[in-house]
Amino acid sequence: MTSELRRSLGLFDAVVIGLGSMVGAGIFVALGPAAEAAGSGAGLLWALGAAAVVAYCNAMSSASLAARHPASGGTYVYGRERLGSFWGHLAGWAFVAGKTASCAAMALTVGAYLWPERAHAVAVAAVVALTALNYRGLQKSALLTRAIVAFVLAVLACVVTVSFRAGGKEPAALGGDLATDGLLQAAGLLFFAFAGYARIATLGEEVRDPARTIPRAVPLALGLALAVYGLVAVSVLTVLGPTALAASPAPLADAARAADAARLVPLVTAGAAVAALGSLLSLILGVSRTTLAMARDAYLPTALAAVHPRFRVPHRAELAVGAVVAVTAATVDVRGAIGFSSFGVLVYYGIANASAWTLGGRHRPLAALGLAGCAALAFALPVGSVMAGAGVLAAGAVAWSVTRPRTTR
Repeated sequence: MTSELRRSLGLFDAVVIGLGSMVGAGIFVALGPAAEAAGSGAGLLWALGAAAVVAYCNAMSSASLAARHPASGGTYVYGRERLGSFWGHLAGWAFVAGKTASCAAMALTVGAYLWPERAHAVAVAAVVALTALNYRGLQKSALLTRAIVAFVLAVLACVVTVSFRAGGKEPAALGGDLATDGLLQAAGLLFFAFAGYARIATLGEEVRDPARTIPRAVPLALGLALAVYGLVAVSVLTVLGPTALAASPAPLADAARAADAARLVPLVTAGAAVAALGSLLSLILGVSRTTLAMARDAYLPTALAAVHPRFRVPHRAELAVGAVVAVTAATVDVRGAIGFSSFGVLVYYGIANASAWTLGGRHRPLAALGLAGCAALAFALPVGSVMAGAGVLAAGAVAWSVTRPRTTR
């Protein structure tokens, strides 16, 4: 029985999976908290740019590393191979913990839009359904992701169009003062919505010709997502203004109302729910593959390293991840999950950039900028998120010290 995964993804599917991970629920929920932290329209747009710069550095570092190490696991593999087992383990720990929280946030977004009174129950049902889909094989997931991305982009295009046609009810919305602390915190919150590009790297063992496909797919997906986010942010700011945007729990729906297009609100609601499902689908894929890699190295129970003989997916890892996410979605608050997720993912990419530094030469400038950017955004997040994230990382370090004797030969 082989333990290798099937290489079924080409460039188009890799870009769609990355784009589907980024242009998801984040754009529907992150603009409000980010606008509140930034304090002005200009601050929000600068924060979006800062998040994109850090994301680009991380993307290129991840792409370079994925081309050298085309195996499932992403920075867990890169950190282990380039920096040593401790850093690989810490990256995997940060990714699994942070992205599990992100999965819960996406599931709760589905529940909040579809059935607010039973949000937690709907969230758990969504996790169960998408875990079952992933269990049947990656190609089915990739096909569904295409449909989700197309629908979400159509919804966002409608919001942008009606907002710009309204003529800009807040003509000074794109100005205002800049506060460094608020800008960095806003960038850290917006980074939550950008982080999906690494899904391509974590699927390295399932991409055809990874040395060529991954370095092309990552910047393509990131550039498309940035263009979409920029258009949406500017259009929403012009009709709501930064103050109303910061106070809005559903900014895109409120933008449609302010643009005298209330008929679009049900469509926006459906788009938010579908976007969250698309993000959740890709997140479960990525977390389960990192879990697979850590289980192969005995840093997690080795039973999770099994690959299904028929569907050729890490079925036990997927079931375990689905179970943990379902329990988390039944108990956590969505805003806390977003902050915790952002901290864990920024630590993960910080280790990716440190790993890329060891490649030398032309890789070092972007790796250094990415590492500095990850540190700045991570520690600018709310104190509660930083403290919780630091506690989880400390637990990961303890787990490494316990498992190391049985994984070192």
